Order: sequence, then structure tokens, then C-alpha cells
Amino acid sequence: LPNGWNATLAAVDGAITEMVASQLSGLPSDATHFALSVGGNDALMASHLLREPTATVREAMLAIGGALDEFENAYRKMLSSVLKLRIPTVVCTVYDAIPGLELAERTALRGFNEIITRCVFAAGLPLIDLRLLCRDAGDYSTVSPIEPSVRGGAKIAEAIATVVQQHAFAGPSCVYK
Repeated sequence: LPNGWNATLAAVDGAITEMVASQLSGLPSDATHFALSVGGNDALMASHLLREPTATVREAMLAIGGALDEFENAYRKMLSSVLKLRIPTVVCTVYDAIPGLELAERTALRGFNEIITRCVFAAGLPLIDLRLLCRDAGDYSTVSPIEPSVRGGAKIAEAIATVVQQHAFAGPSCVYK
């Protein structure tokens, strides 16, 4: 990183959106930028809904819609906490090309990513769309496919570095892939 920049990487396995606010207190006081990637575990926790029996498609959509509403409320609250830091922030979507992920799961993930995208753009923040960045099976760990591989992690780190170095954080929002 350029002189004067401080990067701290902190990932908490299994963390969900509602946990981010409590993690912010651990952010170094001299942090110059913040990268946020959250939502995948929220989607994973709601995936049980895809196996629940319903009598109609409408009932299924209401159940999924309820989970998405809960996620949206939590995401907006979390993002508000992040914005209070007044640190240049870049946000990531949830990737969806995970090997073995079936159509139902990919379809449900679209709702989570739609919420992330709308919230991030409304906040005027730059967005890295991991759906475009991590598209190949080799981008995911063979040990735990919901995690990026070394190659996928390098792609994400490079994208974050590009945004941090090139994005005019005082300007309008934009998408980086």
C-alpha cells in the first residue's frame, strides 16, 4: 500500500450482517480505508427456507421475501454504522458461482445481492461485484467451496487495491469488477 495507508484484514468466519457493528470497535484508529464483504452467511442461514414445504409458490415467495426483508433491515442498519466511521469504504456483493450451488440457491442469492447493491448505491459507495469477479471454479476453495481459493482471494484483494488507489471516494458511486 502507498505510504500513509493502513490496511487491516479481519474476517470472522460465520459472521452475519448484525455482527459487523460490534466488530467496528476493533478497527484501528489510524485506518485509512474500509472494505466490507458481508451477506453470504446471512443467505446461508436463510437457505433452509428452500427446503421447507409450501402449498403454493406464493407461500414460498412470502417466506423468502420475509427473510430478504429481515436482511435488508439488518444491512441498512449495519451500513449506517459503517458510514458513521467516515472512512472511505468499498463494499462487495456475495459471489454466486460457487461450485455445486444449485439454481434455487443462486436464485435466492439474487435477492440478497439486489439488497446489497441498492443499499451501497444509495449510500454513494463503490461496489465490487464478486459475481463478475469470481466466476470460475478455481476461484473457490476445494476444502470449503463457500470460501475463495488463493486465486479468488488474490482477485478480490487486487480489486480492493484498485478501488482504494483509483476511486474518487468523494465522487459518485460506481461499480468495479
